[in-house]
Amino acid sequence: MNGPRYTKLAESLPASVPFVGPEAQERARGAPFVARIGANENVFGPSPRAIQAMREAVPSTWMYGDPESHELRSALADFHGVGFENVMIGEGIDALLGYLVRLLVAPGDRVVTSAGAYPTFNYHVAGFGGELVCVPYKDDAEDPEALIARAGEVGAKLVYLANPDNPMGSWHSAEVVQRMIEAVPAGCLLVLDEAYVEFAPDKTAPALDASDPRLIRFRTFSKAYGMAGARVGYALGAPDLIDAFNKVRNHFGLCRISQAGALAALADQGWLQQTIAKVARSRDRIGRIAAENGLLALPSATNFVAIDCGRDGTFAKAVMNGLLEQGIFVRAPFASPQDRCIRISAGRPEDLDLLAAALPKALDFAVRNAT
Repeated sequence: MNGPRYTKLAESLPASVPFVGPEAQERARGAPFVARIGANENVFGPSPRAIQAMREAVPSTWMYGDPESHELRSALADFHGVGFENVMIGEGIDALLGYLVRLLVAPGDRVVTSAGAYPTFNYHVAGFGGELVCVPYKDDAEDPEALIARAGEVGAKLVYLANPDNPMGSWHSAEVVQRMIEAVPAGCLLVLDEAYVEFAPDKTAPALDASDPRLIRFRTFSKAYGMAGARVGYALGAPDLIDAFNKVRNHFGLCRISQAGALAALADQGWLQQTIAKVARSRDRIGRIAAENGLLALPSATNFVAIDCGRDGTFAKAVMNGLLEQGIFVRAPFASPQDRCIRISAGRPEDLDLLAAALPKALDFAVRNAT
């Protein structure tokens, strides 16, 4: 037989990606989107200081990036009040999740998550042969007690929680999450994805104990810092686990431009606070647009809002398609009953003006296609 000989695991997996990018959708529709408010990107952009730092780093791109990301790692350790040995840098949370799964999940090992939660984590688990065990959402939020109970029942190696949650925007208090940490079964690790935590109310994130071996936390520069295209994420955890990433990670995965931009963005907390305020105003406007059309915007602690379309997933998908046809890029949860919603990222005033004009037509389109 000519050609590569794939592993049985690889042959069993679909050749797919968790998300269809807006660029692919634009190519398919033959036109660009007029409002890109579907991928939870931060349309308000990175700090001007970060932009300048990245510009200044461009001539040095003939060199590989520092494989230890030493300056950024040191700055993050100081920012969070932890040791250098408690921080690992990677190419976004997505890559770090992949490295973590590679370290801990062998074929047949069980991993617990919520049905309909962030799909890239599931993608990595499947890619390394792990067995996903899913727990339903409760009242449109992940269910910490049920997740921990199920992890104990199946002997899970990992249990995943996003707080705040994607795709619903819901969140749990620090007290609830801390109880979850205290209840992690022996031999299990809690994977706490805090990609949106900067947007959340006070007392959402539990106190940081980076020495706790039951827990690893993930943060990112993609959301509040507005640097999704730079692919910079980091993990906070116990030194032994953090050091283990060096066994499997791509040591040259983060370019010099990204490292410089993230370092400057972290230093500009004033810009971050301005962005958080803009996102809050945008969430409020999305809620008003939903209400004007007889729809319900769910409470959100993120940079997006889930809008309940009031029927089932088929109807919500028709609403989403009606918006896409008008050049408004949005997405929707993929698991029932959360798929009754569409998910809209915070946008600029001009983006939301376009949404306000397009949503009544999209609803009319959905009603006509449902009858």
